[in-house]
Amino acid sequence: MANITVLGGGFGTALAVMLYTSQEHEVTLWSAIPEEVEAMRRDREQTEKLPGVKIPEGIRLTTDISVVADSDLVLFAIPSTFVRSTCQKVAPHLQEGTVIVNAGKGIEEDSYKLMSKVFAEELPNGAYVVMTGPSHAEEVGRGIPTSVVAASSNRMAAYLVQEWFSSPNFRVYINDDVTGCELGGALKNVVALCAGISDGLGFGDNTKAALMTRGLHEIERLGAALGSRTNTFAGLTGLGDLIVTCTSMHSRNRRAGILIGQGVSPEEAVKQIGTVEGYYCCHAAYGLAKRYEVEMPITEALYSVLYEGADVQEIVKGLLARPKKREYEKLT
Repeated sequence: MANITVLGGGFGTALAVMLYTSQEHEVTLWSAIPEEVEAMRRDREQTEKLPGVKIPEGIRLTTDISVVADSDLVLFAIPSTFVRSTCQKVAPHLQEGTVIVNAGKGIEEDSYKLMSKVFAEELPNGAYVVMTGPSHAEEVGRGIPTSVVAASSNRMAAYLVQEWFSSPNFRVYINDDVTGCELGGALKNVVALCAGISDGLGFGDNTKAALMTRGLHEIERLGAALGSRTNTFAGLTGLGDLIVTCTSMHSRNRRAGILIGQGVSPEEAVKQIGTVEGYYCCHAAYGLAKRYEVEMPITEALYSVLYEGADVQEIVKGLLARPKKREYEKLT
């Protein structure tokens, strides 16, 4: 049994419930929002984010970040835009060697840094692990069978995460391609926004399948430029996460895309849905593609819609009118 602190509601709540009920860990759930903590204490449930998922009385609820000092493992389950600032709050209290798990999926928007780099800069004494893969909070919290990947350059930390998180309904695989796993988890949100736009425009399964497949090619190309292994993207953190995020109505990215396809402005769509990681990740992915001179036409098209006010219908025409080419640049 481990002492685990989970930072962030939503997915964090689902993971906290899973860790407590399946493994009987000592679990503390932290939120920066006092009203959210008070509501959870009163209702033992997050009625908006996770209705029907009861929070056991044994899970402690707090707004006091210093609780991380006594933790064997600190789990971050917060949007990428708040990761650095939360790390800075954690830093004064964190014990050296504590296992740090990042369950968020994103890229720092302005710096284009992967989350592993942000954690290395802000919490250099922690043992970093990224946990990613197809894992909707709505299903994890209800104990629906789920498989994810724990990736780290620290093999012992990865094995500890596998041991502490694995349960009959939650299977954890080990990987050491941290960059590839983080890219797959982040960039699938960009493709999911596009898939949602396709749905909003009234297109069919053929269109979505093409977007997902060619989107995966883009992820692989950028991953190769950053030193990732191609086969990483054929796994849970690439193909697996792409499938679930592009096809499920649990996906906030897909739902935001549907609104955009129906004519809602990107800004209003994000406002209506809430946290839409793909909106911010698209900006970072576009910047990385330019920096590494990687061709990513779907990402570039989405960028023009989100940030340059381009007409969605015209963008679709432009993508379909691109020069004819081989499916793979190099045939082997």
